[in-house]
Amino acid sequence: MAKQIIQVINPNTSQAMTETIAQAARAVVSPASEILAVSPSAGVASIEGHFDEAIAAVGVLEQIKAGREQGVCGHVIACFGDPGLLAARELARGPVVGIAEAAMHMASMVATRFSIVTTLPRTLIIARHLLRQYGFEHQCAALHAIDLPVLALEDGYGLARQKVREYCIQSKRQDGIGAVVLGCGGMATLARELTLELGIPIVDGVGAAVKMVESLLALGLTTSKHGDLAWPVAKSLSGPFSALN
Repeated sequence: MAKQIIQVINPNTSQAMTETIAQAARAVVSPASEILAVSPSAGVASIEGHFDEAIAAVGVLEQIKAGREQGVCGHVIACFGDPGLLAARELARGPVVGIAEAAMHMASMVATRFSIVTTLPRTLIIARHLLRQYGFEHQCAALHAIDLPVLALEDGYGLARQKVREYCIQSKRQDGIGAVVLGCGGMATLARELTLELGIPIVDGVGAAVKMVESLLALGLTTSKHGDLAWPVAKSLSGPFSALN
C-alpha cells in the first residue's frame, strides 16, 4: 500500500531549519505516512514579526498548492506564528495544522497550565494573539523569550539551545505549570531530551501537528469546503501571485 504523504512546510527559506523540522517530523510519523519537508524558494530567512509573517504566508500558499497538485494528503505549517493558516485551509483539500495551534492543544491535554518559551521578545505579542484566538489564554501561565534570533538555533554555537533549556527549567520552577510549549519550529528536536531531563512534558509543535494530521486522516476528516473555508472565489491573480492561479 502506498504511504500517505504529509507535507511539512517551513515558511522561511533556511534549509538548515527545514532539515531540523524534517528530523523532528520523521521521528514521530507512523510507518503508514511519509514526510515531505519543503520551504519556499523566496521569502524571508527567518520569521520574527508581522511583516515577516505576511511575506511568508505567500510562500506557504505556494507550497500548499504545489503539495495539493502532488497528491499530498495533509499539511503542517511549521512556524509558531501559524502564518497563512486559514488561507491555506481554503486552498487545501486535506487537513492543515499549524504548529502553535497543535502544541497548545496537546499541552492542554497533558497539563492544566503551560508556559511558552520562544525566541525574540517582539514575538511574544504574536503568541498572545494566538493564545486568545485558539482559546488557551487562561491556560498559559507565562511566556518567555530567550532574546536570541531564530537562526541562532542553527548557528552551531549552542547558546540558543542552552538558553531554551534554562528557560524551560525556570518555567518548571517558577510558573506553576505542568508543561512547556517550545515556541519555534527550530526548537523541535529539543523536546524529547528536555522532557526526559525535566520530568514534565516539553511539547514540540512540529511533532504534535504531524500526529494531529495523521489522526484527522485516520478519521477520514479533511478541511471543510462549506462556509468560509470553501475554495477561494475564482479570480485571476496577476504579477508575483499568478503562480497561485
